[in-house]
Amino acid sequence: MTMDLAPQIDRLNRRYAEVENSLANPEVFQQQQKAQELTREYSRLKDLVAAGQQYLKVLRELAENRELIAAEPPDSEMGQLAREEAARLEPELRRLELTVHEGLLPPDPTDSRNTIIEIRAGAGGAESALFAADLYRMYSRYADARGWKVDVMDSSPSDLGGFREIIFELNGENAFKRLKFESGVHRVQRVPASEAAGRIHTSTATVAVLPEAEEVDVEIRPDDIEVNVCRAGGHGGQGVNTTDSAVRIFHKPSGIEVRCQDERSQIKNRAKAMTVLRSRLLERKIAEEKAKYDAQRSQQVGTGERNEKIRTYNFPQNRVTDHRIELSLYNLPAVLNGDLDELVDPLLADDLERRLAGLNA
Repeated sequence: MTMDLAPQIDRLNRRYAEVENSLANPEVFQQQQKAQELTREYSRLKDLVAAGQQYLKVLRELAENRELIAAEPPDSEMGQLAREEAARLEPELRRLELTVHEGLLPPDPTDSRNTIIEIRAGAGGAESALFAADLYRMYSRYADARGWKVDVMDSSPSDLGGFREIIFELNGENAFKRLKFESGVHRVQRVPASEAAGRIHTSTATVAVLPEAEEVDVEIRPDDIEVNVCRAGGHGGQGVNTTDSAVRIFHKPSGIEVRCQDERSQIKNRAKAMTVLRSRLLERKIAEEKAKYDAQRSQQVGTGERNEKIRTYNFPQNRVTDHRIELSLYNLPAVLNGDLDELVDPLLADDLERRLAGLNA
């Protein structure tokens, strides 16, 4: 990925100055849409220009330290200090390089959307339902750490305390961008509490990460849906179980069915169900477009294929392995407690490198 970024940074600086001058003109705000677009671009460029300047600064400092290392005797104090400083600057330079590279690519409009995550128990019976609950807790704690709001939209608890299915929304900055590569089959290897012989069992759960769709993204005609209401089941208390508050929506053209029962209000459940339906239809639309126009996408990170094993959580080895980038971490409790950045950041970096390679091909 190494390239001379100075010309690109200079171009960003010029565009930043142009946008800043435009926003200083009161006439721009007479066109509301244009003003909003310029304001968003200004905010993005401001952070990008700052990263570019920091990149050039770190690049100069690293070059100076490398010159010292070459000029000083290997055992000199000055040479040792220069080597320590270079070791500190090199990962910082790579991080800033990735940031600038990412800013040079067209932004994905769905990255800033709220996110709907659907977790379903897979193979493994009761153990897979418990694993689905572990994944829900993992993403919830990650959301809490990043200041995102978690809103459960629907759930089907299992008898042993796990979930056959749970659907929830994450509302926060870059939620979809950071979690979009979680889609796929997650596998757990551990000894279930009910296993007297101590044998390791393998279970799975599927995760689907959807960008929340806006009404303009997909058209849902009233004639295309069937809406049914029924009494909510499962946990939730007497008020939930004795009112016809649960809502099921069937979208006839696609065959997609959505259920929502987490709210006591039928109106709120219908609104949430429509949100999930729009997001599933948007996901299908995006997948069809990518399959049609981007044949290489199936080889990239995060294809979202439900039959694709993307990650293994191995309890006996205290290991988490992401099979797409061949990354293994030996801090399983921390990961399940929501410490996901060591997985998320390499996935984002890998995707960025692939997109840049496609851009330069």
